[in-house]
Amino acid sequence: MKEKLLFRLLEVIENDIAPMTAREVKRGNKIFGAAILLKSDLSLVIAETNNEIENPLWHGEMHAIKKLYERDRSSLPAPEDCIFLATHEPCSLCLSAITWAGYDNFYYLFSHEDSRDSFAIPHDLKILKEVFTLDPGGYTRKNAFWTSHNLVKMAAELEPVSRTEAEAKITSISALYADFSTTYQAHKGNADIPLA
Repeated sequence: MKEKLLFRLLEVIENDIAPMTAREVKRGNKIFGAAILLKSDLSLVIAETNNEIENPLWHGEMHAIKKLYERDRSSLPAPEDCIFLATHEPCSLCLSAITWAGYDNFYYLFSHEDSRDSFAIPHDLKILKEVFTLDPGGYTRKNAFWTSHNLVKMAAELEPVSRTEAEAKITSISALYADFSTTYQAHKGNADIPLA
């Protein structure tokens, strides 16, 4: 099950979130995206990407939740029946949103350190340190509200053949997001976003 889940989440990042992100970074939005899937069959409920040029609160995770709740409420799955996927480790705002929205889990590909070091977006770690006095990785990853899961660590725990395949897929997605980062850095000055 862990292997199937990992490959499905990577597929959603690559095929559902990334195409939206490719479009939005050209407008000056950041590279962060999110999706919600059903636990039962791993089908996609919604995928979204960052839309900070509309509202500085519309981080990928926040925007996914917002767009989901614009749908008919009677058709929405219960949060506890869902998997919450973030391309990047959620910031403090998005950690709170995931909590308030009732999700008992989240999965992410890129860490806060990746956001800072690979994508030149250091705000997550700066806010955690300045506001909450937390060092990188200092928040509780399994708590009364949710459990977080790092896709890179999940891949490392697979059997050798599957691990090699998963790591190759992660390398491919990482290259894609490196390109998005270059585009974002070139266009972020065109958008009026605090903490660009």
